Amino acid sequence: MTAIMTLLRLAWRQDRRKMSVAVALMAGNAVAVPFGAVALRNLTDAAAAGRAEAAAGWGLAVAVAAIAALTCAHFAHIAYFEVAELVVLTTDEQLIEVSNGTPYLDHHERPDHADRMALVQDELQRIGEGLQALLTGGSLAVGLLLTTALLTMAHPALVALPLLAALPLLAGRRAQAALDRAREDSTVDTRQARHLFDLTTDAASAKELRLLGLVEHLQERYALHWRRATARLWRGELTAGLWRAAGQAVFALGYVVALVLVVRDAVRGDVGVGTVVLAIVLASQLNHQVAAAATITQQLVRSGRSLRRLDEVRDLVSAPVTPPDAPVTPVSPPVRLREGIRLRHVTFTYPGAAEPVLRDVDLVLPAGSTVAIVGENGAGKTTLVKLLNRFYEPDRGAILVDGVDLRHLDLAAWRARTTAAFQDYARPELTARLAVGVGDLPRATDDDAVRNALARAQSAVADRLPYGLDTRLGRSHADGGVDASGGQWQQLALGRAMMRDAPLLMVLDEPASALDAEAEHRLFERYVDGAARVAADSGGVTVFVSHRFSTVRAADLIIVVGDGGVREVGTHDDLVRLDGLYAALYGTQAAAYR
Repeated sequence: MTAIMTLLRLAWRQDRRKMSVAVALMAGNAVAVPFGAVALRNLTDAAAAGRAEAAAGWGLAVAVAAIAALTCAHFAHIAYFEVAELVVLTTDEQLIEVSNGTPYLDHHERPDHADRMALVQDELQRIGEGLQALLTGGSLAVGLLLTTALLTMAHPALVALPLLAALPLLAGRRAQAALDRAREDSTVDTRQARHLFDLTTDAASAKELRLLGLVEHLQERYALHWRRATARLWRGELTAGLWRAAGQAVFALGYVVALVLVVRDAVRGDVGVGTVVLAIVLASQLNHQVAAAATITQQLVRSGRSLRRLDEVRDLVSAPVTPPDAPVTPVSPPVRLREGIRLRHVTFTYPGAAEPVLRDVDLVLPAGSTVAIVGENGAGKTTLVKLLNRFYEPDRGAILVDGVDLRHLDLAAWRARTTAAFQDYARPELTARLAVGVGDLPRATDDDAVRNALARAQSAVADRLPYGLDTRLGRSHADGGVDASGGQWQQLALGRAMMRDAPLLMVLDEPASALDAEAEHRLFERYVDGAARVAADSGGVTVFVSHRFSTVRAADLIIVVGDGGVREVGTHDDLVRLDGLYAALYGTQAAAYR
């Protein structure tokens, strides 16, 4: 009932006029169908008695009822289909808001949460069916009441039919429960099969799949996942079918017995031929209404479940954590960094993980400095960046910005004073101008600002695109677009990161992974120049994450992470003299390039 009321409120808020029209038309349909049955009975009795004028009048009434039923149903569909589309768009918007209404990333990065997100995305696309079912169900309810009343008046034996009609509805609920369990059990295989489908149809994967001969192997894995998912769904469908068949069989048996009794009384002369016709038509209508009600009940249950799952997603998305000593009014970030950013005894464990990825990290990123974070894959480099951007909160310890706990700062204001290019960068299918310009939304269409940002990123990508900054990127555009290469997308992402002029924190997380070592080194030198500008403008800290040690030599500070913590800190020369982990890894990489 809660889900039904929620769906009604959603639909009513979209378009009250169309909803009112749809409800009125569905009510007209509900009344016209039983009225037509009564008119048909009277037509039959009049014809049997030889009353031609009365028969003609009732024949006209039957025609009017049939036309009214069809017309009302047709135009009601037009009205509520439009509202249903708006409801789907609204729930999609709600999911977007829920997914992005938190500063944290755990609901994106935990597999169990990702499964729920994928499930609710699929089910919300069918929420429009729920609105259709709701309106049709309301019409059916009115029709069932009228049909029941007419059956009761027509013959005592027909009273049992509405009672028996409850059995298919109850069986339908059991059937839907079996289907729900089957869908949930098949979620993981379905998600993996879809991933394999995307992988085998993505242009970026095509070369590697062909070269390595993986197509057939991945097709087999795809088929295996779908076979397992289909087997579970088939068992669910079979169980659901048996429940539905049992409910309908009981109703059909009662239907046959009731009609036999009515026909017997007609043969005896206790009731007229019109009553037999009425009983047949009403019982047939009731059978149709019961079957429709069972389907509608399933759709309503499914829609209710979809709305509940949207609420579940709301619950699993983490709310911002406010420490007990936080001020009532969040603190604004400093206009200029004077001390820098300090991580004080920071320990962090990813949600669902058994071991911390960082333990008791204590280090200082001085204001105006260029900091390089290096280490082997999985050492915790990106995790440090996520904590600095407050995508996660430390389990223990604190991150201080000029001595103020990062959790005390106004989050939106802090994010407005940071910028980043991540290794898993976004690929917004916009014009090249906007794909870069959204890095500083107020100046998104400022060509000078966009070109300056690309120049800071040492990128001439706009000059290589067919229409320059006006080039439409991707294939989602109605008039077609340009498929940019991976390197071009990465250069656009770097340009986007360079749009903000005076950030307090600039992060480039493996920003040049698509470039060769020499190109990355040139980029880093340019990046150091940009960092000097940032330092002069805002005292900002520039953090460069890389697995290539040769490109970070010019950094003011190099942080080597590994084994869950900071292993070494210093300049390149200091760390080489230390002859520790950095020196060993640097030497290994340097030898590989000789």
